Amino acid sequence: MSDTVGMDTTKLRDELVQLSRALGNEARQLSILGEGNTSVNCGDGTFWVKASGSGLGTMDASGLTRVSFDFILGLLNNSSMSEQEIEDALVESQVDKTQKKPSVETFLHALCLSEGGATWVGHTHSVAINGILCSTLGVTPFLQHVFPDAIVVCGAIPAVVAYHDPGFGLAKAIRDELRRYRGVHGKAPKLLLMENHGPVALGQTAKEVFNIMLMADKWARILGGTYALGGPKFLPASEVSRIDNRLDEIHRRRELLKG
Repeated sequence: MSDTVGMDTTKLRDELVQLSRALGNEARQLSILGEGNTSVNCGDGTFWVKASGSGLGTMDASGLTRVSFDFILGLLNNSSMSEQEIEDALVESQVDKTQKKPSVETFLHALCLSEGGATWVGHTHSVAINGILCSTLGVTPFLQHVFPDAIVVCGAIPAVVAYHDPGFGLAKAIRDELRRYRGVHGKAPKLLLMENHGPVALGQTAKEVFNIMLMADKWARILGGTYALGGPKFLPASEVSRIDNRLDEIHRRRELLKG
């Protein structure tokens, strides 16, 4: 059950505005212009999500819209949908039809907030992360670790998907990956990496989403530096597992959940 059950949806919307602006601060090089999107589970069968065309860095309440989980998730039972059908369905999913149209990546958010187990979600087009995801290496460098903090904040291993056109097809690929990940690892991921597209942070608080995104960006910058100096020196899998399960690191992870 979402940690936001019983919370004022307006308060959640306002906190999502703050998270969006933080992720869209151009100095951080995570997203510019209309790139990226954010969402939060309202705990009542609906969620706030960025509206199409809104900018994260200049976000205000008018740049968000509230949609129905059941309606969006139900659409994924279709084998395919035309672009016009998707456009019409996104409008139909809205709680308030006077609000701006939801982003085409509303499907992605519905899945991360349901099957992904998240309460808050942030997706950006980080320059540093995409510098790797758009290379011939793709997600491969992120399947191992080079320093402990990324393990604690981003998890021992990210979920990954190959490139799909944003929207319906991407959503189905993400649904398959989230189910595969939970089946293999017994839990939901904290970080989802989409090749040639960007990262998605899945958190229980807005602060956790922000922390995951910042750490993933730092991880990518460090990786880039290692490849410039002969290549990364990856930590052994046994050490990654030890760090992931250390009592002090579990405590630190718990503290980082706090908003």
